[in-house]
Amino acid sequence: MTEENREEETKPRYGTLNLERRKHPRFSVDLPIEYYQNDSSSNHTGHAFDASDEGCLLYLTEQVEIGQHLRVKLFFTSGSDLNTIETLAEVAWIDIYLGEVWGDYRYGVKFIDISPEDMTKLKNFLRSLSG
Repeated sequence: MTEENREEETKPRYGTLNLERRKHPRFSVDLPIEYYQNDSSSNHTGHAFDASDEGCLLYLTEQVEIGQHLRVKLFFTSGSDLNTIETLAEVAWIDIYLGEVWGDYRYGVKFIDISPEDMTKLKNFLRSLSG
């Protein structure tokens, strides 16, 4: 074996490995939302994407901090009915670069307080997307 072949064998190999660590599946959605920061009485609008029964991906036009709580209202249709779900959500992560480029900020939030009735509506809605 030549020296060059030995180098090729010992060089580290790089690739992509995607391991899903979430307990609950995510569903691709595009839902309008209203949200309030806990210290504010004014509402703002945004969109929710990649929802599960534990949290979702939000696109907002303003910056918020990791750990901050938001009162979020999601709007969706089920059949011919317009439904809403209200939840208290906590910002788990932030994609800061997107806001600088496009004017929208991307946040991962987890639901920390949701009524049993709204949780049932959310689960039924998500279940309807999988079939």
